[in-house]
Amino acid sequence: MKTNILILLLGMVTSMSWAQNDITICHTPATEKFALFASNKSFNNEHQMPRAYVHVSEAGGEMITFACADGMKANAYVIMAEKKTNNWIFVFQEWWGLNDNIKKWSEDLFTEVGNVNVMALDMYDGKLATDRENAGKYMQAFKQDRGNAIVKGAMNYVGKNAKVGTVGWCFGGGQSLQAALTVGKQTVGCVMYYGMPEEDVNRLKTLNSDVLNIWATKDQWINKEVMDKFEVNMKAAGKKLTVYAYDADHGFANPSNAIFDEEAYKDSRAKTIAYFKSKF
Repeated sequence: MKTNILILLLGMVTSMSWAQNDITICHTPATEKFALFASNKSFNNEHQMPRAYVHVSEAGGEMITFACADGMKANAYVIMAEKKTNNWIFVFQEWWGLNDNIKKWSEDLFTEVGNVNVMALDMYDGKLATDRENAGKYMQAFKQDRGNAIVKGAMNYVGKNAKVGTVGWCFGGGQSLQAALTVGKQTVGCVMYYGMPEEDVNRLKTLNSDVLNIWATKDQWINKEVMDKFEVNMKAAGKKLTVYAYDADHGFANPSNAIFDEEAYKDSRAKTIAYFKSKF
């Protein structure tokens, strides 16, 4: 039964419709496919409960709100460079939400990359999970249309001259790639940590940057099959993909997580910092 579920979730889910004697194949969107995992107990249990952590900004980070085209407001944690710059990194949360661990990661990026502003987007609109049950509910309730509206609202906030890199983990790994697609010509880089890739080659063809893809070989969900398919699709789209695989498990890069792998974290973090430094 477990094997059948995995095949259903990770395989290509298609439906067919006939119009003028042509067959149209519809793929399950990446965000929806990843959200389906939350209905599986094994996936939820793989996410170790994060340790309590309170981040106090040393770089002047603060929460802001901005308008979105869908008529709603959005929230973000923003750290601005002392000297004005159009370089921005958009940060995307794990399935827990925009918690203090993500704010700490944002500040690390800000400090180590240099010459950038950093914006961690609240993709759950104020909801924050401290247990697996709510994390799963929030992830399943998330709609990509709303996510796209948040990213577009952020783009209006940073302006038409901004150069934007994206990074995220878990749920946010997939959102990092979706945001890179949404940002369009202003995208300069994209980093994914164990996130669900986009499968639509035609969409991938619109990417304005390469992608740095980081994943864990012990991850049962964002696994080798998923990663191999992503490589094939990026090649078909004519886009550069750099891949680093670590002998670790899903969530290894979260220092507040019991599954944290310090060696893999330090190496992947160094590669992420170097990647963004090469973009700005």
